[in-house]
Amino acid sequence: MRRSPTLQRGRARLAVTGVLTGLLITLSSPVAQPASPPPVPRRGSAYMGMGVLAHDGRAVGADTAPPTRANQLEGVDVASHQGNVGWSTLWGDAIKWAYTKATEGTSYTNPYFTQQYDGSYKVGMVRGAYHFATPDASSGSAQADYFLAHGGGWTKDGKTLPGVLDIEWNPYGDSCYGKSKSGMVDWVRDFLNRYKDRTGRDAVIYTATSWWTDCTGNYSGFGKTNPLWIARFAATVGTLPAGWSLYTMWQYTSSGKAVGDHDRFNGVQDRLQALATG
Repeated sequence: MRRSPTLQRGRARLAVTGVLTGLLITLSSPVAQPASPPPVPRRGSAYMGMGVLAHDGRAVGADTAPPTRANQLEGVDVASHQGNVGWSTLWGDAIKWAYTKATEGTSYTNPYFTQQYDGSYKVGMVRGAYHFATPDASSGSAQADYFLAHGGGWTKDGKTLPGVLDIEWNPYGDSCYGKSKSGMVDWVRDFLNRYKDRTGRDAVIYTATSWWTDCTGNYSGFGKTNPLWIARFAATVGTLPAGWSLYTMWQYTSSGKAVGDHDRFNGVQDRLQALATG
C-alpha cells in the first residue's frame, strides 16, 4: 500500500526534529571537567602526620585506639590548629607526655607555642618540641639553629624531652622536596649533627616507613643514635625503617582534632624520665 506524500513528509520532519533535539541536548549537556588538584596549603600550616595521612591514609579500623598496654604511656602532639589546649583535661585523661610544634623551615613559629609547651609542663606532663622539616627551603643546620632559637632546646630538668625532627611527605610539593636519596640523607644528617653539637642530645626522628624508604633509600645509619617516632595510623606499627629494631614513640592517629593527635611511648614512666634526663 502506497503512503501519501503528506504522511511521508510528516514522518521525515519528525525524524529530522528528533535528530536536532538529540544534538541540542548533547551540546547543552555539561562537559565533564578533570578534577582539580587539591589546593596547596600555606607554608607554616603543616603539622605532624599531615603528609603521612595524605599519602598513606588511614587503615580500616584505625579510628579505634590500639589496645592499651601496661608498658606504654599515652601522649599527644599538637600544633597551631589546636589553638589553646585544655591541658588539665588531658592530664585527667591519663595523658603523660606531649610534643608541641615549635617551628617550620626558617620563617615559621607556632603562635600558640607558649601556651601549649608551658601548659603541658605545668600540669605535670613531660614535654618536648618538634620541628617540621622543609628540606627544599634551607640547609639542615640552618633549620636546626632556627628550631633551637625558637623553643627547640633541651634542659636537663627531667621534664623536657629532646627535640624532634619531623620529616615526612611534603604537603607543599614534591614528596621528597626535590632531593635525591643521598641528598636527603645528607640533609637529615646536617640537622641532627647541628642539634647534637649544640645540645648534647640526639634528636628524635619522626617519620613513616614508606616515606623513609622512598626518600632516603631506607637508610639505616641513624638507628643506633637517634630514637624513632614511627607514624602509622593502624592497629600495629608495622615494619620499621632500616636500622631500628625498636620504636620509642608511635603516632597511631592523626585527626587534627582539638585534643591533638594521639601517640604511645614504648615504655613505662621511668623510661620516659630517662629519655628526658639524657
